[in-house]
Amino acid sequence: MRWVIGFDGGGTKTDCVVAAESGEVRGRGQGGPSNPFRIGFGAALASIREAAAAALEDAQANPADVAALCAGLGGVGQPSDAEKMRALLATEFPHAAIRVCTDLDLLLAAAPAGPLILLVAGTGSAAIGRNVGGEVVRVGGHGPMISDEGSAYDVGRRAVITAQREYDRTGKNTVLGERILREMGSVPWPELRKRIQAAPDEVFPRLFSVVAGLADNGDEASQGILRAAAYKLAEIAATLAERLRLNETKFALIKSGGMIGRSKYLDAQLQERLRIMLPNSETKNLEIPPAEAAARLALEALYSGSAGKGAK
Repeated sequence: MRWVIGFDGGGTKTDCVVAAESGEVRGRGQGGPSNPFRIGFGAALASIREAAAAALEDAQANPADVAALCAGLGGVGQPSDAEKMRALLATEFPHAAIRVCTDLDLLLAAAPAGPLILLVAGTGSAAIGRNVGGEVVRVGGHGPMISDEGSAYDVGRRAVITAQREYDRTGKNTVLGERILREMGSVPWPELRKRIQAAPDEVFPRLFSVVAGLADNGDEASQGILRAAAYKLAEIAATLAERLRLNETKFALIKSGGMIGRSKYLDAQLQERLRIMLPNSETKNLEIPPAEAAARLALEALYSGSAGKGAK
């Protein structure tokens, strides 16, 4: 039996699906982050390998029988980066047809037909959409230095700034400050600053859960941070709606990413901002999980010959 594999990878985790040629999903697995822009190509490949091994074991499938794969990953928007990842995947699956696309492309493939906007709120933030004429446009997702407004990275960064500023002012930690330091192993502020300077991606996104929990329990500082994040995320969607000329058209609005569904406070704030900024939108869900959409794209690549062969 020949198999196809689909990967959905971002800044936090990598989901993997193994399917038969019939399209039936037979196995699932998960690995660590696989956005090469944020963690490097070697680490991204290691996470993909981890997810694939788990999914193939779940399906009781032989890796040598993988005929095609599609990897939808954050951080491969540039053609050169996509080609580099394709070449690395070819070393893992030398006989497979290989397709590499962005994680946003996967969301489009998993979404219903028609005009829509997909807002992604995870480690980073971005949006991709399609208008009535079929034109596809993406905004955001350019990395934390110049983009990713309202993301988990942004929330964590704002939380540290807020808590550190209050500590500098009073010499005492707020509830937010105490929880941040506890989450990072009860380290003092100087040690946390060193960790941030060395590896901010390992600190800031992790702190989103701290802010989310405190906000849901009424902490005003945390609620303020999430209100600002909701506004920034809604602005990304509104910018895309303007680019796609959707302001006079009914369209679907889909929210995705690791921040969604993690905080009742954030979900409510974001929904309200989107209602105000995008009154013509209708909230909908993806039709299938993105990793399953990747497996379907792998099947298309297998039969259309549109992907490069691993043995190339």
